[in-house]
Amino acid sequence: MAFLGLAMSQPCIAAADDWQYEATFYLHAAGMEGDAGIHGVTTDVDTSFRDILDHLDGGFMGMISARKGPWSLGLDVVYMNLEADESKSVTGPFGKVTVKGALDMETSLYVAMASVGYRLLDDRTKFDVLGGLRYTRLEADADIKVVLPGVVFPGGSRSASGHDDWVDGVVGMRVIHPVADRVSLVGYVDVGAGGSDLTYQAIAGAYWEFAEGYKAHAGYRLIYWDYDNDGNVWDITASGPYMGLGISF
Repeated sequence: MAFLGLAMSQPCIAAADDWQYEATFYLHAAGMEGDAGIHGVTTDVDTSFRDILDHLDGGFMGMISARKGPWSLGLDVVYMNLEADESKSVTGPFGKVTVKGALDMETSLYVAMASVGYRLLDDRTKFDVLGGLRYTRLEADADIKVVLPGVVFPGGSRSASGHDDWVDGVVGMRVIHPVADRVSLVGYVDVGAGGSDLTYQAIAGAYWEFAEGYKAHAGYRLIYWDYDNDGNVWDITASGPYMGLGISF
């Protein structure tokens, strides 16, 4: 799994009392682990970092942020496309069947998070609190590959497709601490619920301002959902390293 996001702008440095913007594009190599299901039929998902190239279907990850004084606004967008073949087990109305490769499932995931932040500490170390909404849309296509007695989707078919979307309210915090000239560590966590029973995200990374208005970002990102509604399941952790380029304007 890899996500690639693009955001292009020409940098210009704003005055401190003006709105300041940063657009960032990322390359994020992430594995996924958990359970995904549609119409009451669930399969395990276990795509490790070593499997990334085999399961690469493309993706997008980008963010634009704005800051004025202590206030900040952010919009974070992620698109993921995962092919989960070679599943170890299938669970559904027929019970649980453990057969490697019993089910093919392709899922497309769209995530958009809008947030508002306020800077509580603006010293050498900076500390922000945030609140926002995370919108998730899941599209899935599933095909049973191995025909076993009773192994069918509801309605008698051996394949199914559908989609679901939901919104979670989240609260979070962000810490930025400089460790060298133009180099800072960044930590971020959020947690929430709503459409999901639980969702959370954690980011640990750093950025280097290698030129005026340009930052190189790198770190590790994890995001989790526990979602189950009318037989549609997304109990998944997506995690892995990222790298990106931020452009201030």
